[in-house]
Amino acid sequence: MKDKSRIIAALLIGAAAGAALGLLLAPEKGETLRGNIADNINDLVDSAKDAMMERARDIKKYSSGIYGKAKSKFEGAVDDLNEHRDDLVENARHKAHNLKDNAQGKVNEGKAHIKNGSNEINEAIQKA
Repeated sequence: MKDKSRIIAALLIGAAAGAALGLLLAPEKGETLRGNIADNINDLVDSAKDAMMERARDIKKYSSGIYGKAKSKFEGAVDDLNEHRDDLVENARHKAHNLKDNAQGKVNEGKAHIKNGSNEINEAIQKA
């Protein structure tokens, strides 16, 4: 991009120098010559403005493209993190449910052992 700007600047300077020399060497009256020089300088200024505006649009377009890419990557990363979080939460719920079921099974086993033990004690007391 720097090279393009330098080339454009060099072309504009060369065109301005050429136009000025051509006007100065032309066989015209001083007033007409000054008017022609002023017109050519105005044309060159307009050309320079147009070139700079074009460069500004190019830079704006380039920067908005970079912004769009960065935004897209960031949003993708956020989506990936949210998906990973959801997977972790689901996995934790599943493990918690399994732990609850295992604990309930152990409690029920313990109750059954206590009930069997108390039944055996009752039978032993009644036989005695």
